[in-house]
Amino acid sequence: MRLDEFIEFEADERAERRRLAAEKDYGILDHLDSFERRFEEHVSDDAVVGSVSPSIFVGRSNYPNVSTGLLSPVGREERAARFETSAAWYDEGVSIADVFDRRTSLLNSTRGADVADAGRDGGGVHDAWNGWLGVQREVAIADRPVDVEIGLDGTPDLDFDIGTEDIKTPTGPRAAARTADLGENPHVPRPVKKTLEDDDWRAEGAMTYLYRRGFDVYDINTILSAGALGRGKNRRLVPTRWSITAVDDTVGQFLRGSIRDNPTVNRIEVHRNEYLGNAFWVILVPGQWEYELVEMKSPGSIWNPDPGAGVYLSAASEGREGRTGYVEETAGAYYAARMGVLEHLDDRGRQAKALVLRHVSDDYWGPVGVWQVREAVRNAFEGEHGTAETFGEAVRGVADHLPVPLGRLRRKSTMAAGLQANLGDFVDAG
Repeated sequence: MRLDEFIEFEADERAERRRLAAEKDYGILDHLDSFERRFEEHVSDDAVVGSVSPSIFVGRSNYPNVSTGLLSPVGREERAARFETSAAWYDEGVSIADVFDRRTSLLNSTRGADVADAGRDGGGVHDAWNGWLGVQREVAIADRPVDVEIGLDGTPDLDFDIGTEDIKTPTGPRAAARTADLGENPHVPRPVKKTLEDDDWRAEGAMTYLYRRGFDVYDINTILSAGALGRGKNRRLVPTRWSITAVDDTVGQFLRGSIRDNPTVNRIEVHRNEYLGNAFWVILVPGQWEYELVEMKSPGSIWNPDPGAGVYLSAASEGREGRTGYVEETAGAYYAARMGVLEHLDDRGRQAKALVLRHVSDDYWGPVGVWQVREAVRNAFEGEHGTAETFGEAVRGVADHLPVPLGRLRRKSTMAAGLQANLGDFVDAG
């Protein structure tokens, strides 16, 4: 499909999605009151009754002394699995309000721990397989929600934090936990057992092993966060936010190595997807692997809240050998978007230069986490796509639908500036 035809096709699709989409839903505030009532009905004295935990949480404040938590959808135990962040959320088409509803429905029962406690498997009060940490680890490595009973130490804090940090972690109420006991023997998949039993396996190798055996990054980052991967005594609890990026980066490096000697795509392709007020354009160009993410955050969006401000641009890139340091400017979105592109190229047995353009519109009124970046890019390659004769033609065609002029985009984007000459397209940027 020619690029101009593809753009017209996408415009019609976007108009239909806008027609079907609900208005910005701040009804989440009403949900908080209903949760408090439901919580009071399911708490007996100082214990949560009949709790089912689909996941865990490890905080990052005061590292290496961190807060570790078991997450429980109080009063909704029969649907516990749907409260765990996964690719299924995209398939369901959850809205921002849906995400807030699920996040704020999770009680985070917490206890403090030293991250090094995850490497203490030799018995005693800090043994990673005993007590609180043991239950948390069992929940993390299980392939389905686990029955637990949590003894609370005092009254839970029902103040909700729906903050503005783009994180995957829950923002529901918190309670100090005294005890936790399993109500069943969790089912642990055989590949996970293998990584647990091998004390000489580096965490990076264990992560790619699990990924190659069909585990998605969501499962792997939970296992990593619980300190269940790595070499014996070197195992550490990993804050949830860090584990998400660590897995995206590690698996991304593995995939980059897998496509390194593949033939390139044979023409310039333009793919597009839009989800939760975020639009993504992915331009694939023949050549050896190169990648850049450019983010355009519109005024009035969650990251650029002043309606009178201009569009905020950020960018980060890598060449064939990857990067040597963490990406600060685009943070976790960089690694999440890269994952989606690399998975697509690996599935095709190809490699390419990839430019990802992310437009965060003012419809993105609440932060839901980088999972939506990962899933939007993963699914950008479904269905129709456009083609172009030159990279310059592709960028110009896409730029007409971006919130910044072409000249400003080229001044910010290393690829848009550098590939221009490489492809022999010297059209003035204007």
